[in-house]
Amino acid sequence: MRTPDRPSAFASDSARDKFHALYDRLLSELWPVPVDAADVETRAGSVRIHRAGPAEGDPVVLVAGAGGNALAWYRSIELLARTRPVITVDPLGEPGRSVQTRPLTSGAEVGGWLTDVLAAVGAERAHVAGFSYGGWTAVEQQLGASGRVAALTLVDPGGFAPLPRRFVRWALAGALASMLPRPLRHRMAGVVGNGVLREDGLVRLMRATWSFRRRLPVPPAYTDERIREVSVPVQMLLGARSALLDPPAVAARLAGIAPSWRVEIVPGTGHALSVEAPDLVAERILTFPAGVEHQHMVGNGHAPTGGS
Repeated sequence: MRTPDRPSAFASDSARDKFHALYDRLLSELWPVPVDAADVETRAGSVRIHRAGPAEGDPVVLVAGAGGNALAWYRSIELLARTRPVITVDPLGEPGRSVQTRPLTSGAEVGGWLTDVLAAVGAERAHVAGFSYGGWTAVEQQLGASGRVAALTLVDPGGFAPLPRRFVRWALAGALASMLPRPLRHRMAGVVGNGVLREDGLVRLMRATWSFRRRLPVPPAYTDERIREVSVPVQMLLGARSALLDPPAVAARLAGIAPSWRVEIVPGTGHALSVEAPDLVAERILTFPAGVEHQHMVGNGHAPTGGS
């Protein structure tokens, strides 16, 4: 597969300006708590962060997946920010307010910009939560740098199996369904297994990203040896109907090679778990690792909460 040789970017200045106007409007409409925005300089560009919650304490750092930005977490923010500082990131190389200035060609380079963000905000014991590609980014940060991270929450993450064809079909079906009228689009969310289609604001933003040229490396599947190198507590939340992973197979593999990892398969959810069960995701972040038994769970007996 071709190595990215240019930074991700919008196809034109007008497309970028149109996206940013919509992004700013949706942030003011959807964000449920007061937030302070800032730009952090990293080795590969400027990263937009949003701070919420109390000023003191170890932060929760949220990293969205491919095609996403800070707004992807808006349904989880209120619960998290009640008790913890929260830093939500527009990932470098994805459509948002961050500006990539040089190519990112490897996992080490992708993880490197996140290390720079953690250093810039003074994080010493951050709980990093990453969804999909953001989960891979979080693991790469941990593998490439020691310190600054106390725990990882990986939400249906990339990097734990080869990219399946069904995921490409799932993404294509979601893109096509996003063009439908609202009532039909909402009904199609269940058909294609993508709860994002019920999120009117996020769908509008997704449409505006079609002019964005994303140039980032594809996560290869981790070897057993590489997984064992992760030295901090990890919990993994998997959608029972994930289009990216085979949840029972991933859980069985990790039980053998990383038995300290907590793995939970969440019933009634798919790959868009962070949107379909935002309260559950927030609660798991807040209660991990303290007071949680490290275990592998197939389902939890509870329906997803807080989804749309």
